[in-house]
Amino acid sequence: MDDDERSKTVNTKKSSELFSLANKVVVVTGGAGLLGQVFCQALVDVGAHVAIVDLDLASAETVAKRINKSDAQRVIAVGSDITSPESVTQMVANVVKQLGRIDVLVNNAASKGSSLDAFFESFEDYSLKTWREVMSVNIDGLFLVAQAVGKQMKKQGGGSIIQTSSIYGVVAPDQRIYEGSEYNGRPINTPAVYSASKSAVNGLTNYLATYWASSKIRVNSLTPGGIASGQNSEFNKKYSNRVPLGRMGEATELVGALIYLASDASSYVTGQNLIVDGGLSAW
Repeated sequence: MDDDERSKTVNTKKSSELFSLANKVVVVTGGAGLLGQVFCQALVDVGAHVAIVDLDLASAETVAKRINKSDAQRVIAVGSDITSPESVTQMVANVVKQLGRIDVLVNNAASKGSSLDAFFESFEDYSLKTWREVMSVNIDGLFLVAQAVGKQMKKQGGGSIIQTSSIYGVVAPDQRIYEGSEYNGRPINTPAVYSASKSAVNGLTNYLATYWASSKIRVNSLTPGGIASGQNSEFNKKYSNRVPLGRMGEATELVGALIYLASDASSYVTGQNLIVDGGLSAW
């Protein structure tokens, strides 16, 4: 390859343009959730058309109506059960029909199952039913969505896939943090199924990054640390004491990393896990 040919493969955009997603179509699964809502608005802010995908269509429609956008931008709500291959296939077809293509996938949906009591049960008494229920969304669902969207991206000649992991997919939780800790008024812990499912996300990311590299599909993980979202002061204090920056994160602090991975600013980045944790994993 000579210099002229090589230059054609290198991003030549101006620095001010690198983070733009103008006219790109982005799919966000779990788009009506805590992180999903923030992600959707941030993506629209940098020019994207966004498909808000969620099991709860009514909530997705509410988020879509609340998104601030220009008249030229499109934001749609799409209902989908990502544990169902048929539903995922239909979701992709629906997005392509309405928005024309898919340039970026934020593979973000996750679940605590149908019972919080069962989700927060001790490891010794954990139900296989609950384990499978959580895994069916957290990793099986991510597999199905990546599979269907990746197939569409191959037809188009490339894309970017960002899969939401967790700091507990990288390091083990400090169980001492959870003594006296509550979330929205109920005692909490972090079950093994959550850590196992998020570790699997990182493994799937690495596999797909190399598998689809020749198809110009980049695949990366985005790993949040603890995000403030209703935990009591006891949890906040104990968790913050484990973080070099001395505090929990805010959902909006994931936005810069998300846009970086979605945009041409990261055109030579694939198979990576971008950790936004205030330095917790450095200790």
